[in-house]
Amino acid sequence: MITRTASLASALLLGCTLLPSLASAHDFTLDDIRIAHPFATPTPPGAPNGAAYLDITAVDEPAELVGASSPISAVVEIHDMIMDDGNMQMRKLDAIDVEAGETVTMRPGGGYHLMLLGLEETLVEGDSFPLTLEFAEQGEIEVEVWIQEANEGGEAADGHHHHDH
Repeated sequence: MITRTASLASALLLGCTLLPSLASAHDFTLDDIRIAHPFATPTPPGAPNGAAYLDITAVDEPAELVGASSPISAVVEIHDMIMDDGNMQMRKLDAIDVEAGETVTMRPGGGYHLMLLGLEETLVEGDSFPLTLEFAEQGEIEVEVWIQEANEGGEAADGHHHHDH
């Protein structure tokens, strides 16, 4: 029994040691586009919709995000949150333009995000799901979206930009 417990403890320690390297490798590239740390926030059981966030960097050429899809939801729409007469308004966009050398940052609480409409299942912290992003010129890229609390996802995504400087 002691041996089994020691083996389990060793496996857990090894797993914890590997997690930071997995988190730091959560970037995806397509031609001249870099996608950093895609994440979604957990949803309550039965919630019909969710939201996903990521950072898009267009390195040398401009990029235009024109669509997204995921098997986890019926539809994925590009949205923007704006203040209108003191009220937060959400509106659907046809595309997000990213200028060459710029980064568009999506975070909970306002601005751009991807709405996951008609969720097939609850978004549970610690899980992940595939998301396909479609760019006008560069085509499609599939990324893995991690489900984590808003502050953890934002902090982890912010940490990715320190590698560039």
